[in-house]
Amino acid sequence: MGVISNGTTLLDAGALDSGIPTGAMTLIKTLTASSSATLSFVNGVSSVVFDGTYKEYRFTFNDIHPAAISYFSVNFSDDTSSHSYDLTKTSTSFVAWHDEADSATSLQYRASYDLAQATGVQPLGGDTMGITNDNCGVGYLTIYDPANTTFVKHFISRFKPNYNAANGSTPYTHDGHTAGYINTTAAVTAVQFKMSTGNIDAGTIKLYGIK
Repeated sequence: MGVISNGTTLLDAGALDSGIPTGAMTLIKTLTASSSATLSFVNGVSSVVFDGTYKEYRFTFNDIHPAAISYFSVNFSDDTSSHSYDLTKTSTSFVAWHDEADSATSLQYRASYDLAQATGVQPLGGDTMGITNDNCGVGYLTIYDPANTTFVKHFISRFKPNYNAANGSTPYTHDGHTAGYINTTAAVTAVQFKMSTGNIDAGTIKLYGIK
């Protein structure tokens, strides 16, 4: 039995019609850190294009490891040549955390990680990461319609850093949520990731376009 909407066949004998968009992810670029001060995805450089081909772009973070105890962050640019990464942002952030000893848990709003019409970096994850090998971060950030020149640009991130406060005490796992908007109607042309202190020691960031 088929499923038809407004004269368009959506399902036929259980199969999705080939003309129906499925939200496929297309890998655009991969950057790998090696004691890197920043990892930057720039429009038009090595096939990275925020040109309206996709309405949604997703960055995925795998085993982000800092060189110093610090938090992971992002910033954005609308420049077309020399990128300043200083766009105005408003955001909100909260984090849940739990330690390995099962002795401490919490769900907290992170006022120090939110922004109110600020141009500085946007912290991700709701907390810092330690530097031992059982400390790293994984997650994603999605930015919506960055090439749009009518509306502001929204972003949502979920980033999970591990944190061992004294690099010897019981480690914590964190589940940090951040969302906000870039307060510009100009097209966003570049996105940059960095640590608040020191380099990104290791880790991989992949950029996908989502249909």
